[in-house]
Amino acid sequence: MPVVVQTKEVREALLDATDRLLSSRGYQKMTIDDLAREVGIGKGSVYLHFSSKEEIALSHVDRIVERVKEKLKIIAGKEISQAEKLREMILTRVLFRFDSVQHYTQSLNDLLSSVRPKLLARREKYFADEAVIFAEIIERGQKNGEFAEGVSLELANTFLLATNSLLPFSLTTEELGAREDIEAKTARLADLLIKGISQK
Repeated sequence: MPVVVQTKEVREALLDATDRLLSSRGYQKMTIDDLAREVGIGKGSVYLHFSSKEEIALSHVDRIVERVKEKLKIIAGKEISQAEKLREMILTRVLFRFDSVQHYTQSLNDLLSSVRPKLLARREKYFADEAVIFAEIIERGQKNGEFAEGVSLELANTFLLATNSLLPFSLTTEELGAREDIEAKTARLADLLIKGISQK
């Protein structure tokens, strides 16, 4: 059991180091040697956890999205109205991603341009997973009369599509603007989207 814990800690430390190095050096200049040095392990030990630099960078993005999904599920379980859940989920979906990469000087697309095809394929899965969580809340709201009828998964995908422009993929966090501006824009968009499906 201790070996598993240690392995998980090293993997997390490597992903934390990846975050720091992507911010300071960028993907092209980041090396496996840099990562090993940053974590204090041998270069060979890095390959016990990841097969390549590309896999490490993509796993770093995976981890951000997994954390977003965990937060969405926590909100989904709260004892508040479905509309309040949707609003909080939309804000969390945008702001957590913003906060996770706000120290980068490049957008994720630019930073990881050499792994773009794989990143785009993963992004499709990320959004599909998030849509399922949103669809469950919309369905609950439809059942309790809060929301108008409609195909919940289609509505969920519309919510995600509408808010994707606020995610730090194509633009840097600096280009997107100050956090409070992003929060205000996201809140306005969330209110508009929720009003669009509300019965009242």
